[in-house]
Amino acid sequence: MNTNELREQTAVKLEASAAQITSLSAFIGLDGFVDEILHVVDKREDAEKYTRLPTISGFAERLAGAAGRSTNVELVSQLTKLGGNGPIMGNALASLGLGVTYVGNLGYPNLHPVFADFAKRAEVHTIAEPGYTDALEFEDGKIMLGKHQSLKQVNWENLKARFGLEKFTAKVNSVNLVGFVNWTMLTYMSDIWSAILKEVCPAVKGPKRKLFLDLADPEKRTKADITRALGLISEFQKTFDVVLGLNEKESQEIGQNLGLNTSNRTPEGLKALCGEIHWHLKIDSVVVHPTAFALASGPDGSSLVQGPFTPKPKITTGAGDHFNSGFCLGKLLGCSTEQSLLIGVATSGFYVRTAQSPSASDLVQLLRNWPA
Repeated sequence: MNTNELREQTAVKLEASAAQITSLSAFIGLDGFVDEILHVVDKREDAEKYTRLPTISGFAERLAGAAGRSTNVELVSQLTKLGGNGPIMGNALASLGLGVTYVGNLGYPNLHPVFADFAKRAEVHTIAEPGYTDALEFEDGKIMLGKHQSLKQVNWENLKARFGLEKFTAKVNSVNLVGFVNWTMLTYMSDIWSAILKEVCPAVKGPKRKLFLDLADPEKRTKADITRALGLISEFQKTFDVVLGLNEKESQEIGQNLGLNTSNRTPEGLKALCGEIHWHLKIDSVVVHPTAFALASGPDGSSLVQGPFTPKPKITTGAGDHFNSGFCLGKLLGCSTEQSLLIGVATSGFYVRTAQSPSASDLVQLLRNWPA
């Protein structure tokens, strides 16, 4: 599942691919958020000191206890940063060494200041105002409180008017990796995907590029919406090698939508579920990334790899997007599914420990100095 031999083989592959990595390019979109990372106060000791409420279950108990009475919840800001699945993934890919072009709702007509550093590392185009997220982080997960009004502006007409159909098609034709993420929050994403299939894909030439897609917690979307999205994802395989990324909760929801048995929550049960989703969608790969490990079903079969899990991460918001970036890098380098998973968990593992996006050399060091 994760051996010294596998880690060394993967480290050697990354080292040998240093020049190739810097020649790779990606076109990513389409969302954009300003994220404020927050802790929930358990006990306030004085004006400066407090103890943090560590678990979601503890927070839930506190809220449940307020039913019929009301309560006060204090939030302490830890960090305000760029957010959204796309910007975090694009930023992570740029840190790994890829040339990144990004289009999304990062402020309009002017770029929001939180994306200024990203714009120095990538070619950034913005078509609408960003969304805003209050991310309540706990040791066992996070609660994302979103304000999504501006996301309605992310639609095909605005993409064509404010970015351009010819430019969009040219970017797809010129890069190695295309990524369209955060389907759930971008309510026009299925319409955008449908338009891309009709107006862009017929003009895509050359060998199949990688296309990464994710749904981003589709629980609030209807069964009909999800079914339509899955059909579009399968249709993209005619033009691209499609990778669908899911976290554990999302894999259960997609499995239920497809009528699959989702009762076995063990690693082997998740691995079997991943394989069944892959078979139904008939795309290049399906990836599932729980917290402590990750698994995938690809052209070379199914694999499961344990990650460098830490019980006290510095940050968790964006960990999945970092995993996706690392996995996609592995696929672009021609790595096996198992090696790509390892690069993915190493990328997310570095990020949650340091709150920084890793470089490729950082990954090599982590693979050779794997934490206990």
